[in-house]
Amino acid sequence: MTVVRLTEHKPQRGVRLTAAQAALLTASKLVTVTPEPTGHWCVNADREMVGSVRLTSRGEAIDLVITPKLPVRRLFFLLGYAQGSMRWHQESVDVHENDDLLPVIAHAFARMCERALGQGILQGYRTVEESAPVLRGRLRTTEQARRRFGMLLPAEIRYDDHTTDIAENRILLTAARKLLRTTGTKAATRALLRRVLVRLEGVEPLPPGRELPAWQPSRLNTRFQNPLRLAELVLRSGSYEFAGDRSLRAEGLVLRMWQVFEDFVTRALADALRGRGGRCLLQDRRFHLDHAHTAQLRPDLVYEPPGAAGPTGVVDVKYKRARDQGGHTDDLYQMLAYCTRLGLAEGHLVYAAGPGTTAQRHRLHGDPGVTVHQHVLDLDTDPEALLSQIDTIAEAVRS
Repeated sequence: MTVVRLTEHKPQRGVRLTAAQAALLTASKLVTVTPEPTGHWCVNADREMVGSVRLTSRGEAIDLVITPKLPVRRLFFLLGYAQGSMRWHQESVDVHENDDLLPVIAHAFARMCERALGQGILQGYRTVEESAPVLRGRLRTTEQARRRFGMLLPAEIRYDDHTTDIAENRILLTAARKLLRTTGTKAATRALLRRVLVRLEGVEPLPPGRELPAWQPSRLNTRFQNPLRLAELVLRSGSYEFAGDRSLRAEGLVLRMWQVFEDFVTRALADALRGRGGRCLLQDRRFHLDHAHTAQLRPDLVYEPPGAAGPTGVVDVKYKRARDQGGHTDDLYQMLAYCTRLGLAEGHLVYAAGPGTTAQRHRLHGDPGVTVHQHVLDLDTDPEALLSQIDTIAEAVRS
């Protein structure tokens, strides 16, 4: 099996690939592949994707591993916070400097499940609709008339069944099965995952390709909430079918780093701003740039302080590196549109830090002019220092 190991945003030159393997990587749209004069290939992880995945198509197979620039321990904290769980980074998971992302997530999930299921499997009520030889619960009269034509039995019934085969357990089971099938999951983690399957015996896995079932946080499922959120991440970042080539499949775990960064920053900023009073609206769709309401605006975060007639702050988050000179012109255009429509004199752009980048302030022409504040967030720091940076940005947005 050919394995291609890359680092995010770092081209790997001299990679030995067949033409079919190069085509497979290109079709995945996870990396950029270009031929070299030597007959080898340059593979660049420039699509802001990280993770481990096995690509297969028409008999060809290749394992692709993209390591994030950010240390896995830091990335795990961002994921946990964005999913609404501050405790993820506190899980007793051994993370070494050279660990790949997938083994860390798999081990963390297995340990979380071990703790949660060690206190007993979760049970709950599930609504069941079926045909039965006896009446139980309520009769579905419309369905009975449509399917049975006046016959009394079998009866089309609906009832609430107290069972372990509920949404929470089905999500956990499906994620465990998924990670067991995934290349890169370590032997010790596989043993823990098999124990999860044993504990969840009698629970049905989710059918592939369907939306994940909804579950509601409650007092009863408190200890399951961390593994459930991680399971949802695994399942939503798991396997893919590509519309352009239905023979191409990717099995593994791939994260869109721009989405991780955006989710973390907006959630952390919203938490910091709500602590100062007022409300935050994420991906706010209330505003349009034109009178006909055909050009919808969707800023990442809009802040409205207590008692205000409308927004007083707007934020957009960009995973790409900030530029020292001139900024990203398209981002400035976008923020100018937000500020113009919302009637604001100032807007805020938040970038991930890169080498030598600094915070800036752009004064844009106009009457009145708009000032765009460019903030740079250093992710490669401990959680407390990172949240302190967020707090500083929140204060600038509020003021």
